[in-house]
Amino acid sequence: MNYSEELPVLIRLIIAHLLTDFVLQPGSWVAERKGKKFRSPKLYLHALVTGVTAYLFSGKWEVFSLPLLIIITHAIIDGWKSYQKSNTIYFLIDQLLHLLVIVFAWITIIGAWDETWLGLVTLINNPKFLIILSGYILIARPLGILIGTATEKWRLDADINKEGLAKAGLWIGLLERFLILTFILIDQYTAVGLLIAAKSILRFSDKENTQKKTEYVLIGTLMSFSVTFVIGLFIRHLI
Repeated sequence: MNYSEELPVLIRLIIAHLLTDFVLQPGSWVAERKGKKFRSPKLYLHALVTGVTAYLFSGKWEVFSLPLLIIITHAIIDGWKSYQKSNTIYFLIDQLLHLLVIVFAWITIIGAWDETWLGLVTLINNPKFLIILSGYILIARPLGILIGTATEKWRLDADINKEGLAKAGLWIGLLERFLILTFILIDQYTAVGLLIAAKSILRFSDKENTQKKTEYVLIGTLMSFSVTFVIGLFIRHLI
């Protein structure tokens, strides 16, 4: 099975989902679904529109099970979501579930389950993949905890917790480490320098910064950048 030949089918299914979930779905439908849950007629109308659109976009009009699968699973997933809080986590879970259904349908349509399973097993047993995955896991939470612990006394001294958005620093640090490691792995060291320069400009252009706060941010930033940079170089050496 040549995946590249069948890839347009997957792309068309994803486009159909994006259109029906974000463009063609009125806000009133979402509000009704949130209020009436599984008793909302708009929930099933939206699922029907999604299934029919996916069927038309797929080009696989001989596969009548495709729209049925999309309609049923979309109604179940969106109905489940209506019971959850409106936040980023549940939004991502909702979209991930829809994407998994689309990928499942695509693999079934092109009849490539054996090749897919073999590809997954090969990927999981690939040392390079495991090393890179370990690197991203390491710079995410473990390294964040290490840097937070190492700079805690300066953070308390500068009263950082009393200012700024809740957990904003945590997310900024996570994203910058992710970008740095990615840039190093794709051999884009210039982009790392631009990232450092951009963060420095944003931080030091803030006139509200005190000396303690500025020094704390500088220490944390340099520590985060340095350790991630070393980890990235080590991973490149291993692979």
